[in-house]
Amino acid sequence: MTKQRQMILEVLQNTKAHPTADWIYEQVRQAVPRISLGTVYRNLRVLKEMGDIQELNYGSTYSRFDGNPAPHYHFVCQDCGKVMDIDLPLLTDYDEQVAGTVGGQVDFHRMEFYGNCSDCLT
Repeated sequence: MTKQRQMILEVLQNTKAHPTADWIYEQVRQAVPRISLGTVYRNLRVLKEMGDIQELNYGSTYSRFDGNPAPHYHFVCQDCGKVMDIDLPLLTDYDEQVAGTVGGQVDFHRMEFYGNCSDCLT
């Protein structure tokens, strides 16, 4: 693991914000001033392929990244775009039900909830 990759992983693991690559770049650049945005993107791709992080793509022009690679659900605010982890147990029985319905195998599922966060409601 390179120094840059380790820094990127630490930034992601120390935030709950589900940041963009640009935000990650700005944070890492404080410790590694000569790092390029391209290096951040390449290392995010490698970390995703290694299973150390998740890439969250909600159909916008940019992805967000999650330092928690364990399966979990997310809430997306439709007003401000904030993405939050939902601390609820996974509905693993759905995997079996869907597999039985389609006559196949379910390896995982992804579920997001959409609405307005408490900040936007006030």
